[in-house]
Amino acid sequence: MTIIWFRLDLRLADNPALAAAAQRGDVLPVFIWAPNEEGDWPPGAASRAWLRQSLRALDASLRERGSRLIVRRGPSLDALQQLVRETGADAVFWNRRYEPALRERDAKVQQALIAGGLRVETFNSALLFEPWEIKTKTGGSYRVFTPFYRACQVAGGPRSVVAEVDLRTRRSASLRSLNVDELNLPASLHPSWEPGEAGAQRQLAKFAKQARHYAARRDRPDIAGTSRLSPHLHFGEVSPWAVWRAVTTECFRRQLVWREFAHHLLWHFPATTDEPLRPEFARLAWRRAPKELRAWQRGETGFSMVDAGMRELLATGWMHNRARMVVGSFLVKDLLLPWQEGARWFWEKLVDADLANNTLGWQWVGGCGADAAPFFRIFNPSAQSEKFDPDGAYATRWVPVALKPMLDHNTARQRALAAFKAVRKYG
Repeated sequence: MTIIWFRLDLRLADNPALAAAAQRGDVLPVFIWAPNEEGDWPPGAASRAWLRQSLRALDASLRERGSRLIVRRGPSLDALQQLVRETGADAVFWNRRYEPALRERDAKVQQALIAGGLRVETFNSALLFEPWEIKTKTGGSYRVFTPFYRACQVAGGPRSVVAEVDLRTRRSASLRSLNVDELNLPASLHPSWEPGEAGAQRQLAKFAKQARHYAARRDRPDIAGTSRLSPHLHFGEVSPWAVWRAVTTECFRRQLVWREFAHHLLWHFPATTDEPLRPEFARLAWRRAPKELRAWQRGETGFSMVDAGMRELLATGWMHNRARMVVGSFLVKDLLLPWQEGARWFWEKLVDADLANNTLGWQWVGGCGADAAPFFRIFNPSAQSEKFDPDGAYATRWVPVALKPMLDHNTARQRALAAFKAVRKYG
């Protein structure tokens, strides 16, 4: 018997570890809840709410095929070793994760299981390319997106589909398993979402039909022009290869490669979850203004696109990408508050909170990371509203009563420029 250890790969189709395990015979599908093993970045509330429904969906799919999901609590190594003793399993397969704390955890688990005489194999289910596969001509890592994108193009297309396989789990009927509800994960999730593999497939099919309009509509938060696939990709409910094959629009595929770039950077620069990639920015004179931070978090700044984005986040667990850039710029540049505050808030509230993407996005808007926006690029929130929400539909939906702006943007801009110039002068 092979234990298949599910993590952020909550699907049956196009799942390399599951397919390889099934080829060996009996398969035991297992999920282990061990958030404390994720270091300083355990799943936030919105992610936990999504996970609850996604695990339910996975278990239902397994039961339709005569199997079921065995749910246990961590520590992960203890849980796996206990399952080996209970079942006599001789192998453990899983799909890789790339977050710093989990890389370390997985290496220790793998070493211990192999020392115990078990066969261990790991696979790539989450990325088009492994983070270490795309290299510069000198064998190093990339820090600028465009050459990274070109290198990915040269590297070739994604691998072929891994076919869904029949599952045999003859020895699992008597095993103890927690009910997903016993994990005490949040139950509240906006009704517009459908976690799980079936929901991911429906969303992908829906987007593929309108993807030809993506380039023209993707910057308009007042229009349903984006894929909304990010949480499905994060939880592995659909593979990036499936998305790549279904959507041939280059503008969208470029966004998939941006996601690859985020994981490439996190792999090579793991400290960037909390520290700027460009070390001189560690000396930036950030302000401490708890009331202003709270106003930003609540969507009470008085700037329509900022407030609409933050309220959309609170209500749905998601925010349009254009709004993410605007609210990020407002926090870091207008309020001159640390980008880490924004990263933590997004981590708690986003259903698609992904450590690689979250880190890259906030370092980009903060001007302190790879391929970052120049320090002098400061979004004017009012101008952004006029350009990308011209009729005010997005603002009106989320902020029906306008508030008085909490600051003068031009004054805040000059303050930010002075702070960032000081970093460059003495960096």
